[in-house]
Amino acid sequence: MALRPVDLAREAGISAQLVRNYEAAGVLPPAERTESNYRRYEQEHLDALRTYRALAPGFGPETATGIMRAVHDGDVPLALRLIDASHADLHEQRVTTDAASDALGAAAEEFLDQPASSGPALRVGELAGQLAIRTSALRVWEAAGLLTPTREPGTNYRRYAPVQIRDARIIHMLRQGRYSFDQIRPVIEGLRRTGSTEALRSAIAERRAAHDRRTRAMLHGSALLHSYLAKQ
Repeated sequence: MALRPVDLAREAGISAQLVRNYEAAGVLPPAERTESNYRRYEQEHLDALRTYRALAPGFGPETATGIMRAVHDGDVPLALRLIDASHADLHEQRVTTDAASDALGAAAEEFLDQPASSGPALRVGELAGQLAIRTSALRVWEAAGLLTPTREPGTNYRRYAPVQIRDARIIHMLRQGRYSFDQIRPVIEGLRRTGSTEALRSAIAERRAAHDRRTRAMLHGSALLHSYLAKQ
């Protein structure tokens, strides 16, 4: 069954140029050429395209490309190692999320038990030392709008009040759980506004749901890859 680039493009809902790009990247096996130098695709190419499109949501476009390229290079063991590495990475993310959940639960209870206004203010080096992070991390969080330290009169040194120290500790734990700044921002703003831990619980629940969605996508992609390999 001879297929044109536009036929594959129509099947996947993409452009014909992207189909050609996929072939150049190794996502599709090399296509034969007609006497007029037009690409001639077969059912194998359509199957490869469907397999890649199924792999990408769970494994990510870069890893999915690496898997398909390895298959077409005849290095199936490499493709399997890439799959194993992705599953291991997802497992590690789950473990980290669970650890962050436990830590956040304990931290939230601690923060609610103690008024945020209690305790001394800290300079940037003191707070960084307390959190075991670099001072540059605190400056990055400040640039992202997550922390708002005051400045000492005269020296202009950054000073973190107790409420900002609380925020820094939560930001640190969320960053360890691989949360983005956009995910952290509503959590911190919710705590500042209401003192509630509900935003924290919601963020972790969404992270776990995202892990589940990725696992299902990986299973779906792996099933199509298994079928594709069986035809090789």
